[in-house]
Amino acid sequence: IKQQLTDGFGHPQWVIAEISELNTNRSGHCYLELIEKSADTDQIIAKARATIWSFTFRMLKPYFESTTGQALTHGLKVLVKATVEFHEVFGISLNISDIDPTYTMGDMARRRREIILRLEQEGIARMNKETALALVPQKIAIISSPSAAGYEDFIKQLDNNSKGFKIYHHLFPAGMQGKDAAGSIIMALDQVFEYDTFFDAVAIIRGGGSTADLLCFDGYELAMNVAQFPIPVLTGIGHERDESVVDMVAHTRLKTPTAVAEFIIGSIDEFYAQLMLMQDDILSGTKYYIDQNRHLLDKLPQRLKIITQAQQNKQKQYLTTAFLRTQKGAQQLLAGEKHQLKHLSNRSRYASDNYLIQKA
Repeated sequence: IKQQLTDGFGHPQWVIAEISELNTNRSGHCYLELIEKSADTDQIIAKARATIWSFTFRMLKPYFESTTGQALTHGLKVLVKATVEFHEVFGISLNISDIDPTYTMGDMARRRREIILRLEQEGIARMNKETALALVPQKIAIISSPSAAGYEDFIKQLDNNSKGFKIYHHLFPAGMQGKDAAGSIIMALDQVFEYDTFFDAVAIIRGGGSTADLLCFDGYELAMNVAQFPIPVLTGIGHERDESVVDMVAHTRLKTPTAVAEFIIGSIDEFYAQLMLMQDDILSGTKYYIDQNRHLLDKLPQRLKIITQAQQNKQKQYLTTAFLRTQKGAQQLLAGEKHQLKHLSNRSRYASDNYLIQKA
């Protein structure tokens, strides 16, 4: 078998593969597991062990990382030059002697473009950007590792802001790097979703890191969850390179956790400043109205006196007229009653005279 492989692969071959595992030992040798996946199902269809001996690894690693800005680590698709070797005990392996960093750069860019295009075609790329951020974002859900660089600074800046604003925040812990990071962040988003009517915004933060540490933020699943999240997502992933796909679909992308804290405080401060302007406008408007109408206030006592006197005179005249009318009515009534009494007296006297005449 060894002879057949030597005859068939006598010269180094350029091999395209994905690094699924990478480890170095004390001697500086690098041991890898390379895989190939189906383009349709993403299932592993081939696997091989590989080695990079220490004297080669010392040159290839810095060359690859300085060219790509990306650590040589698992999850990367690479183009390597290798010889096929066979050992009677350990089986087939590939001995890597060279690597083409431009292939990895192109593959990473291609995958980013495909993910972004897919999100746009599905119509979800701008969904989170279109969610309304509260005028006063005072209830913040934080997705981060408690030990992440910048997390403590983020909390201190929120709690000790110079304006004295009260900002409620709650941490939903998640891994922020490595192959399990995307799933961990998605789980944290699911937990936040249970309180979607309570929180004003979600802050996904972590300190700076290598490009390899941040690969999880370029994956489709995480970007899709962020894009469709019903609460505005603020990202402060702490890197200076091009935006990650998660940054692109989030409501607001900021460079660092500190910048996210400043953005939140600034949003509240802007609303507070508007309130102060409204207060000033109300006070100045009220003062102007009072000043403009002060002469009316000054004349008001005199006007009240005139109105009161006029009302008193009117009432006095009314009472006088009523008295005269009452007096006249009483006189007429008395005169009528007097006439009636006189008439009754005459009738009584006449009746008495007739009675006496008849008796006589």
